[in-house]
Amino acid sequence: MIRTVESQPSASAPVLAAYSYCETVTGQQARNFAYGIRLLPTPKRRAMSALYAFSRRVDDIGDGPLADDVKAARLEDTRALLTRIREGAVEEDDTDPVAVALAHAAAHFPIPLGGLDELIDGVQMDLRGETYETWDDLKVYCRCVAGAIGRLSLGVFGTEPGARGVERASEYADTLGLALQLTNILRDVREDAGNGRTYLPADDLAKFGCSAGFAGPTPPEGSDFAGLVHFEVRRARALFAEGYRLLPMLDRRSGACVAAMAGIYRRLLDRIERDPEAVLRGRVSLPGREKAYVAVRGLSGLDTRHAARRTVGRRA
Repeated sequence: MIRTVESQPSASAPVLAAYSYCETVTGQQARNFAYGIRLLPTPKRRAMSALYAFSRRVDDIGDGPLADDVKAARLEDTRALLTRIREGAVEEDDTDPVAVALAHAAAHFPIPLGGLDELIDGVQMDLRGETYETWDDLKVYCRCVAGAIGRLSLGVFGTEPGARGVERASEYADTLGLALQLTNILRDVREDAGNGRTYLPADDLAKFGCSAGFAGPTPPEGSDFAGLVHFEVRRARALFAEGYRLLPMLDRRSGACVAAMAGIYRRLLDRIERDPEAVLRGRVSLPGREKAYVAVRGLSGLDTRHAARRTVGRRA
C-alpha cells in the first residue's frame, strides 16, 4: 500500500519560491493538467507541479530546435540532475527552482523517481526516430512517457487504508497513463507527422490503408481513416475503463484530480470519434467551461462511485 504524509510539509522561503515557479510553469503550459491538480490539497498540488515542471523540461529538450547531439547531451545532464535529487544532493539555495522543488517533494512523498528516468528514456526514443510496428511495441514507449507519470503521481496521491485490490494500484495508474498518451497521439497525429514522427502502430496503419502518413488536412487517398481512428478510440476506451479502477483506491481529492484529468481526455476522445478528420485539420480541444464541468464532476465523486460499482460487478 502506498501512503503519503497528509500534514503540510514544512518549507523554507527558497523552497516556497521554487514551488511557486513550478506552479507558474504548470498553469501556463499544462492547462488540462492544471485543471486536475487544483483540486488537491496544497502539499500534493505543489509536489505535482514539481513533477510536471521537471517532466516539461525533459519534453522541451526533445521537442526543441536544437541539434540532436545537443539534445542528447542535455538529456544526460538532466539525468545527472535527477541522480543528484535522488541522492539528496540538491540544497535549498540551489539556483535551479525545479530541482529544489522536486527534491523537497521527493523528501516528503514516496515518489518513485525512477519514473523520470523512464521519461528521459522515452524522449531518447524520439531522438532516435523510433517507429512502432505493433501496439505492444508502442506500449513500451507510452509506458516511458506517460505510464511512468501515472506511477509517479500515485506516489504523491497515496492510497486509502483498507482499499480493495490496492496491490494493483500502480498497474492501474500506469494503464491510465497509456490511455491519456494514446489520446494524445490521436489528437496530435497531424502535428507529429509535420515533425517527422509516426506513433500509431505500422500494422494498424497498413490495416486501414494509412501507411502513406498524414502530411495534409485530408486522409490518404483510398484509406479508411475513420476506421483507423475508431479502432484506436476503442483501444483507448478499454484502457480508460481498466485504469479507472484506481479511483476507489484514492482519497476523495486525489480521486477527483485523477477523474478530472482523465475526464478531459475522455471527452477529447469523444470529439475525435465524432469527427475523425478534425485531427488532420487542427488541434482538437475542449472549451474552458467544459473542463470546469469535468472538474466539478470529479470532485462530486461520481466517476469514483461508477468505477467502484464496475469493480464490484466484475468480482461478483
